Amino acid sequence: MADSHRCTSVSAELEGTLLISGGLFPYFLLVALEAGGPLRAAALLAVYPLAELLGAAFSHDLPLLVMTFVSTAGLRVADVTAVARATLPKFFLADLRGSAFRALARHAGERHVVTRLPRLLAEPFVREYLGADVRVVGTELRVVGGRFTGTLASPSPGVVAGDRSLGALVAVLGRDRIVDVGLCAGDWHPAFLQVCQERRLVSTPEKAPATETPLPRSEYPLPLVFHDGRLVRRPDPLSCLAILLWIPLGVLLSVTRLLLGFLPHGAGLLLSAATGFQIRGSLGGATEPSAAGGHRRRRGALFACNHQTLMDPVILSTVLRRKVTAVTYSLSGFSELIAPIPTVRLTRDRGRDSAIMQAELSRGDLVVCPEGTTCREPYLLRFSPLFAEIAGEVTPTAVRAGGAMFHGSTVRGHKWLDSVFFLMNPAPWYEIRVLATVDTTSRGAGASSLDLANSVQRMIGDELGFECTGLTRRDKYRMIAGHDGVDARSSSP
Repeated sequence: MADSHRCTSVSAELEGTLLISGGLFPYFLLVALEAGGPLRAAALLAVYPLAELLGAAFSHDLPLLVMTFVSTAGLRVADVTAVARATLPKFFLADLRGSAFRALARHAGERHVVTRLPRLLAEPFVREYLGADVRVVGTELRVVGGRFTGTLASPSPGVVAGDRSLGALVAVLGRDRIVDVGLCAGDWHPAFLQVCQERRLVSTPEKAPATETPLPRSEYPLPLVFHDGRLVRRPDPLSCLAILLWIPLGVLLSVTRLLLGFLPHGAGLLLSAATGFQIRGSLGGATEPSAAGGHRRRRGALFACNHQTLMDPVILSTVLRRKVTAVTYSLSGFSELIAPIPTVRLTRDRGRDSAIMQAELSRGDLVVCPEGTTCREPYLLRFSPLFAEIAGEVTPTAVRAGGAMFHGSTVRGHKWLDSVFFLMNPAPWYEIRVLATVDTTSRGAGASSLDLANSVQRMIGDELGFECTGLTRRDKYRMIAGHDGVDARSSSP
């Protein structure tokens, strides 16, 4: 057996080898939904069973061709590219086979990842997480006028009929070259192994995909901090059908839960629980609501919390059982309409924003989200120090939220539907932990508002078990949307 460090080339197929699952449907569904919309996704779900049946009877290429056409025809190249960059990597990582990833990483020579997916869909993930030097070999999509036609480009001469991935690899290597090592999993022997001199198993043959363990998050080559898309779980066909059947009831539940937010806090909390919305609160060192009612403060309390969804201030108000005012940089008219608490817009001018927040604090409690944008993963973005300059005391507030079907935040989607989607989850949950108040006037010598902001960030991170980062709102929008996010219609309390 050749030394793995001396071999000049190694090749592995993405589906079924690097990824535990060999199915392509979830990734085409994500493209159809995020780049094309729910109607296109529903159409793909409807035609997929028939395409599989016809493919088994006539041509193995047929399901791939149908899914490619339905999911991409007429879409802009920029929209599909954005989904490949911001949405698909999260689902690839969740299905990445640890043994295969380590086997590919050990090889220092020329490396190829072969996929039956269009190259455009897999390349951002492979280059970002498997190595910038890894060559992605896949089919190409036809483009006319900046939009996809939904058809695949003609295979190169000499391609084996019915196996486009093999043809693409042959085109890359040249007719007379072979790959030194081909990685495969169990009995999964893709056709491209025909051009591999040696085959190596990355999974035991008796190990079923359902028992495979994906690569642990701690071993990710890069931390997954930002991603986009509405769906929480991998959209397999049965999962998609379940979501489709749930949507009518989910919309009804969402509207009901939104209306309950306008009831008195105690009643709203109880009735929300009856609909499956779980809210857990821990006040810690904060003033109890009952005491607050009989004690009039000269100024309101300033709550600084990490940002999970647009509903963070609303849930905090419910837990405190008193009104708080939320500050935002931009908020859709619909979100303002359905907000049961006061909202105040900031201007991104530091002096004016400081004056606005000071004025609001003189009237009552105020909640700010110094991260400036939401983060879905267990990380905290850098805290803007402005909040530490406007009040003598700051109350750090740790927030966690989640749901089983839909994310309650988005970058490229319709942000005015964020709260609606979050409340459409069968059993959404929120956890609010109000921590001990921090005195901003008793800073040590040389300590700045930035130091205090970092201290509050660490307090919240330690409470939640989240990792503190120096990443910002601008970093998030650059990574996901390709712009600074200044003009994006996003809420940034």
